[in-house]
Amino acid sequence: MPFDKVTLEGEHVRLEPLCEHHIEGLTHAIADGELWKLFVTLVPHVDDVEQFVRNAIKAHENGEGLAFATIDKASGKVAGSTRFMKADLGNKRVEIGFTFLGKSFQKTKINTEAKLLMLSHGFENLGLNRVELITDYLNRNSRNAILRLGAKQEGILRNHMVMPDGRVRDSVIFSILENEWPGVKQNLEFKLA
Repeated sequence: MPFDKVTLEGEHVRLEPLCEHHIEGLTHAIADGELWKLFVTLVPHVDDVEQFVRNAIKAHENGEGLAFATIDKASGKVAGSTRFMKADLGNKRVEIGFTFLGKSFQKTKINTEAKLLMLSHGFENLGLNRVELITDYLNRNSRNAILRLGAKQEGILRNHMVMPDGRVRDSVIFSILENEWPGVKQNLEFKLA
């Protein structure tokens, strides 16, 4: 398996490999803000969290990536989830995606630190050349958050995917490259200080 099950830990957040014992906490995080109702994201309904976790475990077994439960260290609660996905380690690239946080944990340092931990692991331990982040064109909050990380917008993938409600989505692709990582890391550490 290209992705060892690692736990990534910072001051505010711990990223634990997603497994069955996170189902209840993840269900609560998704219910906090009714995240499945946001039409610009792909967050599972609270009734589908068990299948979401099973799919994440299967994707890891197939070498496609590694999903994490995002744990708020202050409360010990599951704040949400994020993952390495669509891995192409032969070409030294991966996507970070399927990221969501319960409403109570949004606009905190949790997402910034989670991305710092994941990007550090990707560039410094996995030796990646490129990390991609893709979001719905209509999801302005996500686009702005990705830019604040230090990623560069590369373009718009038109008619990229069909959303569960049938809407044909345009997606915006961003990336961070290995040679940009030192500056991006410095920026993220500054934001967390």
